[in-house]
Amino acid sequence: MTDSVAGSNEPASNEPASTDPPESAPTYAESTGTGAPFEAPPPPAYPPPPAYPPPGGPPQYAAPPQGAEAYGAPVQGLNMKRRNPFAAWIGLPLITLGIYHFVWYYKIHKEMAQYDPRREIPVVGPLLVLLLLGWTVIAPAISYHNTGARIREAQRAAGIEPTCSPLWSWLLWFVFSLNTLYMQIELNKVLDRYGETEPHTPVPLFV
Repeated sequence: MTDSVAGSNEPASNEPASTDPPESAPTYAESTGTGAPFEAPPPPAYPPPPAYPPPGGPPQYAAPPQGAEAYGAPVQGLNMKRRNPFAAWIGLPLITLGIYHFVWYYKIHKEMAQYDPRREIPVVGPLLVLLLLGWTVIAPAISYHNTGARIREAQRAAGIEPTCSPLWSWLLWFVFSLNTLYMQIELNKVLDRYGETEPHTPVPLFV
């Protein structure tokens, strides 16, 4: 036991440590055998950040559409047909025993629908009201009132002052059916806006 303790207390060897450098790791050329030195790929090139504000000032935005374009197109419609107000009121209805009034009522709605396609205008419905519900008095009065409002909108689309009154469009019905004369006069104001333009010819809408 004494020998083991003494052996543990022996001084360390006085031999100097080796100063030789350690063997270096093999290079890329040695490991691949190509003989070419390894070169790291260049870093990716990124475009420079955009300058703010951009050249030429801030971006320009288009102004909101005005007039007829505000409806979202189309901005044209088909011109209506000019009619003699007195012929539509009393002349042709007398000759046809009242049948022409229904024909006239159908045609003006069809022409107003073609004149301004941006609006949903019934064509057959108003005629059926007169044919099937004329005996109720109230239904035709409402129909004439709505027709006057449609004529008023047609005048506004033509860019003229809307003068057609929906109220007079049905009140005059009780006075010798003068509402037909009144509404045709108001429709002719729209046609006056386009001069001598032929019926069913494309015309511009102004609002």
